[in-house]
Amino acid sequence: MAFTGNFLCTSFKVELLKAVHNFSASGGNTFKIALYDNNASFTAATTAYTATDEVVGAGYTAGGGTLVNVEPTSSGTTAFLDFDDFTFSAATITARGALIYNSSAAGNPAVAVLDFGVDKTSTAGDFTIVFPTASAAAAIIRIA
Repeated sequence: MAFTGNFLCTSFKVELLKAVHNFSASGGNTFKIALYDNNASFTAATTAYTATDEVVGAGYTAGGGTLVNVEPTSSGTTAFLDFDDFTFSAATITARGALIYNSSAAGNPAVAVLDFGVDKTSTAGDFTIVFPTASAAAAIIRIA
């Protein structure tokens, strides 16, 4: 097992300051979520999407699925954003974690590493990624 927690990638934080990522719901970049097995090695130092140790199986395509951006907003002094929940339908896969990345930008830069804590499996069923509530306290991406 090489997943060690949930992280906003350090390179992502730098890229925000360089205007690499646009999360606008209308006209923004395309963000994807790729699933990985328990051999994947991801940390906050992860910089880009890779096919190494990506899951393989029915209902899953290499590169993952395209997320739907929810318009960034703020509450108090915290800016945050969310994605709609995503489902890989009729999937037969086992995943230990995921990588959110920007497929619109050169090099497919990493945004966030998600550690599921344990292997999650679907057998000819839906494999759904449920994102937390879009709020200053819980959203998947928050800048305080």
